[in-house]
Amino acid sequence: MRRVPWKFRGELEQQAHLSQCMCGNNMSVPLLAEAVTVSATEKETAAVIFLHGLGDSGHGWADTLAAIRLPHVKYICPHAPRIPVTLNMKMTMPSWFDLMGLSPDSPEDEAGIKKASENIKAIIDHETKNGIPANRIMIGGFSQGGALSLYTALTCQQQLAGVVALSCWLPLHKTFPQAASGSGNKNTPILQCHGEMDPMIPVQFGALTFEKLKSIVNHDKISFKTYPGLLHSSCPQEMAAVKEFIEKQLPRI
Repeated sequence: MRRVPWKFRGELEQQAHLSQCMCGNNMSVPLLAEAVTVSATEKETAAVIFLHGLGDSGHGWADTLAAIRLPHVKYICPHAPRIPVTLNMKMTMPSWFDLMGLSPDSPEDEAGIKKASENIKAIIDHETKNGIPANRIMIGGFSQGGALSLYTALTCQQQLAGVVALSCWLPLHKTFPQAASGSGNKNTPILQCHGEMDPMIPVQFGALTFEKLKSIVNHDKISFKTYPGLLHSSCPQEMAAVKEFIEKQLPRI
């Protein structure tokens, strides 16, 4: 589920601000060792961890986030490990967990989802140990990455700043709300966005996810935005909404 890239003016200028995340003791957190980061241009007081979709890498989303970045926020875009994916005839590709299907009733890789979630929580823990509190960390993603960000937030004991869930679904949805019993994020703002013409993850699946989320967390904290004509991709209007959400939840301090 690669997103269809779209270009920003000045994107080449942003490339200078992208770097491999090799600072600190990142080797103890496997996903951080190779992650792409967009560094803050002033003192870093917040972080956004953003997860790409199936078959993609962190590079494309690092470019996209660089174009809407806030000067006090660090953006971390890890790469998923390469694993065989059942949905794609067991071909090996970047994937956060195995996918058997893309419908609400498809079998799911429970062990893989939980392992991937723990790996994202390890990044959150690393950032908190390095001075950015959990309530100044936002997680998000596109497609499979958005799905993992939702699952991670809803099973994370630490209260996060927010969740950005683009063109995605809630994994292991039948285990909720029980799976969120220990979550610190029942009042955490969630921005859910979806293309109305998405052929891979239909917008109806996004709407079902929205309804499910309202049974798990404070429904006043969730917003669901849809975009006419948008396929399984992002668009400037959607990214403007993401920027506004990040600005609101991670203001300069």
